[in-house]
Amino acid sequence: MSGGRAAAEAGSSGGWVAGTPEGWVAAEAGGSDGSEGSADAVARVSERDRAARVRAWAELLRLPALFTVPGDALAGAAALTRRPDHRTLLAIGSSCCLYEAGMVLNDWADRAEDAADRPHRPLPSGRVSPAAALTAACALTAAGLALAARAGRPALTVAVPLAATVWSYDLALKHTHAGPFAMAAARGLDLLLGAAATGGRARPAVRSAALLATHTLAVTTLSRQETREGTPAAALAALATTGALTWLLQRRPTPGPPPSRRSPDGRVHGHRGRPEPGSAHRWPAPPTAGLAATYAATTARSYLYASLNPSPPLTQRAVGAGIRGTIPLQAALIARSGATTATATALLTAALAPVARRLARRVSIT
Repeated sequence: MSGGRAAAEAGSSGGWVAGTPEGWVAAEAGGSDGSEGSADAVARVSERDRAARVRAWAELLRLPALFTVPGDALAGAAALTRRPDHRTLLAIGSSCCLYEAGMVLNDWADRAEDAADRPHRPLPSGRVSPAAALTAACALTAAGLALAARAGRPALTVAVPLAATVWSYDLALKHTHAGPFAMAAARGLDLLLGAAATGGRARPAVRSAALLATHTLAVTTLSRQETREGTPAAALAALATTGALTWLLQRRPTPGPPPSRRSPDGRVHGHRGRPEPGSAHRWPAPPTAGLAATYAATTARSYLYASLNPSPPLTQRAVGAGIRGTIPLQAALIARSGATTATATALLTAALAPVARRLARRVSIT
């Protein structure tokens, strides 16, 4: 530990003394020679050390952003007009693991750059070692693929290219023109993973995946100027994307089968009288409209501010808003699907947003 960092830590952690544990004990015990006081001091130091490690990993994993993941699989299941089941839960678990693998791998690959631009991050600050981060990324990727395999072969068929896209983005594509497109593809594949796991096929969910990927493309493009003075173009593009998606979310899917297969209730049915996955349903507009408006309200103001002043602080704030906006976007995609449990699932997904926002006050989301 360097002398400067030791002094900083001593000032910011209530009198921690850099050096040996004995020094920490002496500081905590207030110079007392009593063994009981020393034991209490050791316990307090150990507890603080554990808390510091937990916080470091929470920052590395960007835990508030994890709340944007479950909605992908739920939106994929909704696109098939299927109720979420245990395979959907496996897809959510797989998505969470692969997402966090990407988060850790991102910081591992950028540790030299972060040492200059973001020295407070867990890796450049020394709170997490590069070897531990790389090991965690590998373990999380393996766990994600294993969970997808448990959900079935169709899910694994989507999870493998998803994992490959995550690793390719972090290790090779991030600083190229293909970077934002790779990130958008990863988010779209994540939604398709939910569809493949729940219903064994992903094709009916392609439209929802495309809308979600478009949002991700805009946010990722904007994030490329988080640490430098940028131009208004990226923020304006993100603002325009929000407007376009808000409008598209409120358009009903076009009917698939011909009118001859409609029943008196207006729903499209298959040959055996069951609702056909991916077919159009008559669904009340208010849930979708309300969630689409929430999506626009979550992102638009920060995008506008960043376009007027594309400084790093405002850009970072806009990126954070874009990440949080993923949740109401997912909820709107679920609500517009017309699935039997669409409203309940959409509201449950939307309820993750305030939890993520509260946690983001303690752990940075970018």
